[in-house]
Amino acid sequence: MTTTSDLATLTGAYTIDPAHTTIGFTARHAMVTNVKGKFLDFSGSLHLDGTDPGRSTATLDITMDSIDTGNADRDGHLKSADFFRTDEFPKMTFRSTAAQALGGDDYRITGDLTILGTTRPLTIDLEFNGAAKDPFGNERVGFEGKAEIKRSEWGLTWNAALETGGVLVSDKIKLNFDISAIKQA
Repeated sequence: MTTTSDLATLTGAYTIDPAHTTIGFTARHAMVTNVKGKFLDFSGSLHLDGTDPGRSTATLDITMDSIDTGNADRDGHLKSADFFRTDEFPKMTFRSTAAQALGGDDYRITGDLTILGTTRPLTIDLEFNGAAKDPFGNERVGFEGKAEIKRSEWGLTWNAALETGGVLVSDKIKLNFDISAIKQA
């Protein structure tokens, strides 16, 4: 567990390192299995306030054309008018509005998630994984996070009924964040 005095040394501006960060998701497919995917192109920043974690902030900009589920046909469908309409809405964004220390290494960040031009609140539960200086002299912090959304709340309503009942794509989507960020000089 990191003490408050240790956290104070972490105060500052950080840039999310895309080479060591994963922004992913999981959706139920055909009511029987999970399909996982991630976004390959994104940028973001954190401002950590180790003395008052409630004053910490985060931003994230995701290029929707960078979606990768390991299947080119599925990725193409997700980029189409049935889902993300990436030609019209090339970015998904998150802007924090509040942060909260929950105790120990657990935190919660709340903000505005915008998909398809619709902005709704999103709460992400985070675990602080620690801080370290890498071999190149960069001060790094790491967080793991998770959240759930209902895609229909952002206008993502395409689906297909199954003969056996149920639908092809779940409304509930699990979001996963494995974040490494580098402190700015």
